[in-house]
Amino acid sequence: MTGAPDAGKALKPRMTTTTFADLGVREPIVKALANGGLTTAFPIQADTLPDSLAGRDVLGRGRTGSGKTLAFAIPVVSKLAGAPRRRAGGQPRAMVLAPTRELATQIAAVVEPLASATGLTVTTIFGGVSQNRQVQALRSGADIIIACPGRLEDLIRQHLVSLEAIEITVLDEADHMADLGFLPGVTRLLNATPVGGQRLLFSATLDNGVDKLVKRFLHNPVMHSVDEPQAAVPAMTHHVFDVPSAEAKKLLVQTLASGTGRRILFMRTKHQAKNLARQLTLAGIPAVDLHGNLSQNARDRNLAAFTAGEARVLVATDVAARGVHVDDVELVVHVDPPAEHKAYLHRSGRTARAGSAGDVVTIVLPEQRRDVADVMRKAAIKVASVQVTPNHEHVLKLVGEVAPKVKPSPVQAAPVKPAKVGLSGEAARPRQHRSGGQSRSGGQGRSGQGHQTRTSNVGQTRSGQGNRRRSATSGGAHPR
Repeated sequence: MTGAPDAGKALKPRMTTTTFADLGVREPIVKALANGGLTTAFPIQADTLPDSLAGRDVLGRGRTGSGKTLAFAIPVVSKLAGAPRRRAGGQPRAMVLAPTRELATQIAAVVEPLASATGLTVTTIFGGVSQNRQVQALRSGADIIIACPGRLEDLIRQHLVSLEAIEITVLDEADHMADLGFLPGVTRLLNATPVGGQRLLFSATLDNGVDKLVKRFLHNPVMHSVDEPQAAVPAMTHHVFDVPSAEAKKLLVQTLASGTGRRILFMRTKHQAKNLARQLTLAGIPAVDLHGNLSQNARDRNLAAFTAGEARVLVATDVAARGVHVDDVELVVHVDPPAEHKAYLHRSGRTARAGSAGDVVTIVLPEQRRDVADVMRKAAIKVASVQVTPNHEHVLKLVGEVAPKVKPSPVQAAPVKPAKVGLSGEAARPRQHRSGGQSRSGGQGRSGQGHQTRTSNVGQTRSGQGNRRRSATSGGAHPR
């Protein structure tokens, strides 16, 4: 199937006071959204829902944090709820493809409350873990699968799942899937779905082959764009801090981490993230790490601690740059500057979400200035660099109230083998890398198991073993 996006439907950013009920969303879904504090649609939701609910193919473009997840979650659930049928094992009716397990888990947390309100079931499918629970959920008749391409293709080859009954397909973060080299697998999966099925594609850009997917698989799609791919977030303030040495950088990072609000610090490698989180914790600043070497249980535990405020600082690799949402992150610090501008934008997008204000700091050593200037230019960020010390007025303003020091537990304070690479050991030039332990076979590293879930309200899930947990993505009215 071919078709060009309807350019006439491209829209500029605007505020909206449109409610989900105004847009014709089904009453059970409206109630589920309201239970989570969501009543008013964000621009990309208000723009796309009339067409997606009407069954049209939609191409949605919007920056991170604009509310794209909810924009496709609602029509997916609505379409299936409007035409109930007996579940068939191994034959899901809706498929959402995502590039990483973090994003798949994030999407599931948004979809599950809506699905539960309409009697539908959801399961996640991603690699790096045993497939047993995923297979069990499929055999039980999961209606909606949220999957990474590699593991889903593995299950298809084993004849454990068929896409012949798929009624609606969503591609989320299509540009990131292209960056990771997943488009051939995505193409094979789309070819396995019925020709007449509805397709929704959401992407920040249409480069690296994404445009070919649009032309091949979306039939006469309507295009909605709420902003330019590199549009600056009005509520986000950018800062570039120059430091003369690695030791000065270490002191600056500790100062920036010492405030009372939530902040995310991005590092280049998994080892550096783990090491910095430990250094901060030993200094009396509770911190947790997030990277590809952690199991899914460890990731969930660390995100829960960060969300609950038990740890004020999350030290992460680029695995957290997409698909991880925690409310009220007031500061993002690029401790290690990103390798390219897309990573800068997605990392930075962890703050200033849903109209909230936030600050982004990039720390630059002398040998990194040229590379950082190139990243900022490509990201369309214009900001003057400032030579700072930990006591500089700009730094102290960002820190705000300093939080009381917290004595680390005996386990946290236990000695470990000295790290060979830390804040002082980073390369002078940012390197392009595949963070988060991602693999071609599943797009993911080690993690907990995908599972079928039922949800009683927004932000809470009940796992297949009956354990109730608070999602790290919950909390207030924010775009999904």
